[in-house]
Amino acid sequence: MSDTPETLTARLIDAAMKAGAEAADAIAVDGTSLSIDVRGGVLEQAERAEGTDIGLRVLLGRRQACVSTSDTRDTTIAEMAQRAVAMAREAPADPFVGLADPAQLAHGWNLDALELVDPAPEPDPAVLADDARRAEAAARAVSGVTQVQSASAGYGRQRIHLAASNGFSGGYMRSERGISCVAISGTGTGMERDHDAESRVFQCDLPDAAQIGRTAGERAVARANPRRPRSGAFPVLFDERIAASLIGHLLAAINGTAIARGASWLRDAMGETVLPPGLSLIEDPLRPRIGGSRPFDAEGLATAKRAIVENGVLTGWVLDLATARKLGLESTANAARGPSAPPAPAVSNVTLTPGAQSRGELLRDMGTGLLVTSMIGSSINATTGDYSRGASGFWVENGEFAYPVNECTIAGNLRDMLRGMVPANDAQVHLSRRVPSLLVEGMTLAGE
Repeated sequence: MSDTPETLTARLIDAAMKAGAEAADAIAVDGTSLSIDVRGGVLEQAERAEGTDIGLRVLLGRRQACVSTSDTRDTTIAEMAQRAVAMAREAPADPFVGLADPAQLAHGWNLDALELVDPAPEPDPAVLADDARRAEAAARAVSGVTQVQSASAGYGRQRIHLAASNGFSGGYMRSERGISCVAISGTGTGMERDHDAESRVFQCDLPDAAQIGRTAGERAVARANPRRPRSGAFPVLFDERIAASLIGHLLAAINGTAIARGASWLRDAMGETVLPPGLSLIEDPLRPRIGGSRPFDAEGLATAKRAIVENGVLTGWVLDLATARKLGLESTANAARGPSAPPAPAVSNVTLTPGAQSRGELLRDMGTGLLVTSMIGSSINATTGDYSRGASGFWVENGEFAYPVNECTIAGNLRDMLRGMVPANDAQVHLSRRVPSLLVEGMTLAGE
């Protein structure tokens, strides 16, 4: 009988202890992925991948080392355990590393309630190809689309198991089904590109492929004949498609690793106002049918819903065991890891309090300014929060679209931007990061 992720982690822990480790944890991931690309209605590429990756972390006192491989033979596992122990003996001591106390470990989780895996069978490649063709055809049918760069459909299923010498053992499965399309309008140097993409845990929840292609085409046509906006200080509305990046900068700034190093513009902001009053940022790792959900973190601690920001006030950091120990705090069960690295803090699902107005109403109220729909490049100062990014989108005059915009830069300071933002009510409920369009006043635009 072939190994499962659960039996693989047990073998890894056993090999580590035989090799002389004082403690160890292991992760095993196996999965299948299938992707289909079409161009001009003809199959362009079909890929299927199946594989298993395993990772082992060993600890000798306060020294640790990690090794990983995709070879699951007994001889390989024994050799990797021996190498890991040898590496740990030479590693610098870190007083904050270590496994969870058994009393901290999760137990009794309900995987059925999370609905992380679709019980429907893997789709036939012909079904995926049909989705990709229908998305491409719908994009081509949009007046003004000159070509479709790509149309793809894919499916993936993954099993994950974590075990440790402190007695923890747990795992779960995930599935994902997606469709994407990239359309182009114009020709030569006047070409403009845009896209649409959707993915869901359950295949039955996925939007129609034709709608995805149509949206990609309409977005590409709307970007035709762009201009550079005038320079100055203007309100900027971050479209829902890219607004989550602003919250991502906040989450990066409160990550335990950055806080422990003192390399964060929010390093002294615990208990302070970081968002407008009335807005909260809620992490909920237990939302059903969401790809970011998980019953326990990568150190075996139970995950739970919590307010990272409550009524505008920052209430806590994002911590794993090591960063929590360094800061003299308790882990927030935010450890994440892959096979080749030790745990590190990371958030799962977050939701920002929605506003009372639609995106259209915020556009009307902003009067003259910029609607940003895509960004390129990034210059974010992690210690000061100074923000500068290339942007494209649409210039707005008197609350109405005036013309498409590209080749401009928007700049500000994240502390001021986040404390003054106004949210719309258009967040997409299926996303792991539910963040609506965000209006930020008085940003600096560099255009003409």
